[in-house]
Amino acid sequence: MTYLQGSRRRKIRWSLIDAEGWPLGRLAARAASVLMGKASPDYTPHEDHRDGLIIINSEKVLLTGRKMDQKIYRRHTGYPGGLKEISARQYLASRPTAMVWEAVRGMLPKSRLGDRMAARVRVYAGPSHPHEGQKPELANLKR
Repeated sequence: MTYLQGSRRRKIRWSLIDAEGWPLGRLAARAASVLMGKASPDYTPHEDHRDGLIIINSEKVLLTGRKMDQKIYRRHTGYPGGLKEISARQYLASRPTAMVWEAVRGMLPKSRLGDRMAARVRVYAGPSHPHEGQKPELANLKR
């Protein structure tokens, strides 16, 4: 079991999200809301609520409009002329888990607190996951 260090000790609550049929941005925004603990009655923006998230079926996430071909993911190797570009269609086909994780990470706070929240996101391409021991409950995303 994982506990919060310090005076307030609490187990991590794990939630499960099925990404099938969800638009990528909407899924990421609602997943970030779950991670930040905004549904908790004791929500405080500067506090870690110890919520974990498991996202399954990331390969079945949707991109609306013409984003599959027009959206470009860029990264740089650090060498001269090292800009690498890949379309969303190619990225989804090759690394669907990374695409969803990056979208969720982009919706979290850009701080040490956001880094801790992002460390508790687990994304899987298919419907199965190895986290049955954590007893995840299905997250209510209010579609």
